[in-house]
Amino acid sequence: MKHQLDFEKPITELQNKLDDLRAHPEKHSLGISFEEEIQLIEKKLEETRRHIFLNLTPWQRVQLARHSRRPYTLDYIQKTFTDFQELHGDRLFAEDRAMVCGFAKLGEHRVMVIGTQKGRDTKENILRNFGSAHPEGYRKALRLMRLANKFGLPIITLIDTAGAFPGVAAEERHIAEAIAVNLREMTLFEVPIIATVIGEGGSGGALGIGVADRVLILENAYYSVISPEGCAAILWKDRSSAAKAAAALRITAKDLLDLKLVDEVVPEPLGGAHTNVAAIAATLKTHLLRNLEEVQAIPVAERLKTRYAKFRAHGHFTEQIEDKSAMKPAKAAKSTAA
Repeated sequence: MKHQLDFEKPITELQNKLDDLRAHPEKHSLGISFEEEIQLIEKKLEETRRHIFLNLTPWQRVQLARHSRRPYTLDYIQKTFTDFQELHGDRLFAEDRAMVCGFAKLGEHRVMVIGTQKGRDTKENILRNFGSAHPEGYRKALRLMRLANKFGLPIITLIDTAGAFPGVAAEERHIAEAIAVNLREMTLFEVPIIATVIGEGGSGGALGIGVADRVLILENAYYSVISPEGCAAILWKDRSSAAKAAAALRITAKDLLDLKLVDEVVPEPLGGAHTNVAAIAATLKTHLLRNLEEVQAIPVAERLKTRYAKFRAHGHFTEQIEDKSAMKPAKAAKSTAA
């Protein structure tokens, strides 16, 4: 298995044993038949796979969200949508290949698709800037969302980015302003907006195309204000504490659904989206179509009000008031002793 993650090793070992036995049947145990041995290994393989992937830790889900063979935006555009026609440029500065936009059809619905795109190898990652868009990427997205709103086309966004590009060039061209304008404008578009986190959902880079009537998330994707490594570096001064940070941040799909930060979790094939791209593409299409048709049935005024209220309600916290009275006896005793 290529690009193997640490927790996938038991599965890989069993799969290699099974493949070797099939290729060299003379190696099978003499105590049982060849067919029985194959069945035993297959059963053990399935049990191991289910045990591992049904009990993933938050950090392991983050690793799956970043898997190099995980389907990206263009993979979903190819398999979930039809008649895609890509559009380029923000008409202000440049074309940003980290942000893919264009007309497409979702079932029988004509839509505008917008998503962040990573690369598969070094050359493509440089072209796509590792999926981290510059200000012109967000301005391109805004230009085309305005176009979609003008012609009454629903907007579908696919989010997979570690965050907006944090370099000097992005700051010079006002990345924060570009994202902020997108947040404001997306609350006002009258057409339905459906956003889906398909991999990484990092900070404002994700939210810049994430203000929507419905926010979906794939089962092994994550959505967070900061990466686990960044959080660990701040809180524990050690990026190696990323696993601890991932659990504390509550960034998995289930946690986000419980916190009402997303509206629906899209189930993935056992083992992750990369194990069966056709299946996850079909599943995503079903969820997108259902949510789109539900949102379209809502009157525009009510839709805008609900969208605004949805994001205003984000944020959960608990407050603990320190009981100062419990400290008074200790202070008095110290004073008396003095």
